[in-house]
Amino acid sequence: MTSQLAILPILLPLVAGFLLLFARRGGLGLQRVISLALTAALLLLTIFTLQSATEGDYHVYLLGNWSAPFGIVLVLDQLAALMLLLTSLLALFALVYAIGQRLDEKGQHFHVLYQLQLFGLNGAFLTGDLFNLFVFFEVLLLASYGLLLHGGGRFRTKGGLHYVVINLVGSALFLFAVGTLYGILGTLNIADLAHKMGSVSTDDQGIVSAAALLLLVVFGIKAAIFPLYLWLPGAYAHTSAAVAALFAIMTKVGIYAIIRVHGTLFNEQAGFLTDLHTDIVLVLGMITLLLAALGVTAARALKEQVAYLILASVATLLIGIGINTEQALSASLYYLIHSTLIGAALFLLADVIAEARGSYADRLRSAPAMPSAIVIGSLFLFAAVAIAGMPPLSGFFGKVLLLDAALAHEYVLWIYLAILIASLLLVIAMARSGSILFYQIDSEGDHDGQQVRKTGFSMMLLLLMLSPVLVVLAGPVTQLTESIASQLNNSGDYINAVLSQPASMGAQ
Repeated sequence: MTSQLAILPILLPLVAGFLLLFARRGGLGLQRVISLALTAALLLLTIFTLQSATEGDYHVYLLGNWSAPFGIVLVLDQLAALMLLLTSLLALFALVYAIGQRLDEKGQHFHVLYQLQLFGLNGAFLTGDLFNLFVFFEVLLLASYGLLLHGGGRFRTKGGLHYVVINLVGSALFLFAVGTLYGILGTLNIADLAHKMGSVSTDDQGIVSAAALLLLVVFGIKAAIFPLYLWLPGAYAHTSAAVAALFAIMTKVGIYAIIRVHGTLFNEQAGFLTDLHTDIVLVLGMITLLLAALGVTAARALKEQVAYLILASVATLLIGIGINTEQALSASLYYLIHSTLIGAALFLLADVIAEARGSYADRLRSAPAMPSAIVIGSLFLFAAVAIAGMPPLSGFFGKVLLLDAALAHEYVLWIYLAILIASLLLVIAMARSGSILFYQIDSEGDHDGQQVRKTGFSMMLLLLMLSPVLVVLAGPVTQLTESIASQLNNSGDYINAVLSQPASMGAQ
């Protein structure tokens, strides 16, 4: 069973997508059952996958039984397993919410696109070569285009157009970078690229550096790094809540790609090219964080504000990567888990509030009192504390770990200023939003809001409750993130595991 672990998380959603195409004749009810059952099965599979990966071994799967670097390679390590579990967990919550809100009734092929999105995400986390990373990026982007526009609408179409155009530009740049690296090094296998990086001739170092920086631009587009982030607020704020919740993991794909590709290729054995990206990532992370905090403050609607909060969480992760120590990477991974889950929960909460306010939707302006205002307001306060990084919830733990890791860095003062000033702005902005939504009541307006739907509300509540769970389980979770960071820091083990895998065995 373990020999197939590196391919099963890719095959399951792909098979689900094909089954759902044939299930259309059986009606939407059958599609819902299949989609829910196979997404739940994917969650169970990824739990087992993470358990197996934490034993420390790499699971290398050689498609077609061609040894690396000549064939397609899938590699399962602890980081990939964590991302798979996070994706499947988020996917199940978002899918149940979408069905509860009847989002899948507003257009065709919702469940097919949803499973293909999971196929692309899981493939991106598991692939061991750059070209197939490009392929899986295109798969998840094509599926995300359809999901983003599902249900239609002027603002959704406008935001989707920006999203499509900038990602198409990113895809073109990706091909340029991949072609350049292949032309110089003769391979696209990540492990083989890393193996050859230290022997790049002096004449070729400039070209390889340019290709690496071009890749950083591509991953920066996916992660929404300054100045390439302007597509995110419009796209995330105007799509449906369930899709936006799933998209909370999308920006983390860019973060993952930076860690996996640049962290492996430009390790301590890359000679002149060692840590080529770290200072750039750190500086851009601090700039992105401050601009995201200003965006949160200036937002005119709650969903737009949550989109900027997602951007702020991405920027915080970039700072951790830029610090470039094992401790900082461990702290970043803890914060990644927290920010992804709470960011997704906030999109669902924003949708609950919008429905409860009726025609006033999620606009930050006074409105008549909404149904269940005390309960919803309490949950908003809880979510605001979590996402702003205030004690005693998981955001505070993540930021403390990151600030502690920054103490030995030469830019420690700038890092502290960026994180603390941004955190203060987030607290002020969320306090202002809560005041407008729950205290500035328009007693003369007509109330046309809906009662809270139990299924959607329960999914949002369960996601929010994962924040105190992360606090209670802070010890085991940080042990896991430290183990992942240690494995990533020893990139030689990754290289050896991939390149030494014999074709006759097929998998390890």
